[in-house]
Amino acid sequence: MHFFRSAICALGLYAAVAALAGCAGSELQPSQNFAESTQRAFRAASSHLSKTRLRPIIAMHHGALKRSGHIRTWMAPGAKNDNLLYVSDYDNNAVYVLTYPKGKLVGTLTGFDHPQGECVDAAANVWIANTNASQIVEYAHGGTTPIATLTDSGQYPVACAVDPTTGNLAVTAIFSTNYGEGDVAIYPNARGTPTTYTAPLILYYYFCGYDDKGNLFIDGTVGGYHMPFQVAMLYSGGSKFYDVALDQDMYFPGDIQWDGGYLAIGDQSVALIYQFSLNGSDGLEVGSTPLSNSGDVVGFWIDGKKVIGADAEYNDVGIWKYPAGGKPRVISGFGSAFPEGVAISSVE
Repeated sequence: MHFFRSAICALGLYAAVAALAGCAGSELQPSQNFAESTQRAFRAASSHLSKTRLRPIIAMHHGALKRSGHIRTWMAPGAKNDNLLYVSDYDNNAVYVLTYPKGKLVGTLTGFDHPQGECVDAAANVWIANTNASQIVEYAHGGTTPIATLTDSGQYPVACAVDPTTGNLAVTAIFSTNYGEGDVAIYPNARGTPTTYTAPLILYYYFCGYDDKGNLFIDGTVGGYHMPFQVAMLYSGGSKFYDVALDQDMYFPGDIQWDGGYLAIGDQSVALIYQFSLNGSDGLEVGSTPLSNSGDVVGFWIDGKKVIGADAEYNDVGIWKYPAGGKPRVISGFGSAFPEGVAISSVE
């Protein structure tokens, strides 16, 4: 179940495919195997996209990630002393760990069942949405063994965010395991049993992000592919979501992050990140970041004057200036990987 633009490929709730990236128009029945159906959907959608890449490349050290068809868990000695970039690979059930910003491969985490979105807490621990297992898994910075596993029972979790004011963990589930609507689960202190929420107009839940005051924002759609885009907000300490009205047309849900001054929301269908100022429940567009030379940027991570994006179409990770955008630097060498989530765990 890929997460972003491939997620809702067919029309209607029961023809949906839980995937966050690239979408085809063909209908996929829920009885089909998820991995097979989402791969077909993505490949059909991406077949018309240009493969031209006039982009500067940062070749990933250590060469190919796969050897003899096997990916193993490992971490280089001393990796925990570096800032680390985590990249989830949906297709190969792995998360790659690279130094940031150099892009040297220093580790691989395995044992997932289609990992997707990622987030980081104040202790630099990394949370990974383990979608098909209905779990969210926590790793210490530079660690190889999970230090916590939370269950999102009955749901397919695809993205997460950590509240900087409380340490609460928010998790968006694209839809339920019985093909009902998704929801948002909030785990107090990132532990225990969550409180679940739904938004008035959203059926399929994609990304989530907190601002610096602990307000939570989510995006999603009210139905299938090409159905209306919607953003909703849960005020800090609140008990229900409110719809957010944007003054910019948005077409397909992208990641959400607070960039220090504005709410940044991605639109996968046009390769843009928009910045919005907030006036109550109104979002006023103040700028945009073009993710030039990209195919399908799924999850992204804003790091000061840079934005790092997982490009599921080109099988690599782009690094753009933020908010200027333009031509990216690229970390390549992921082979057959399907990058969907990215997060930076920093020791500085």
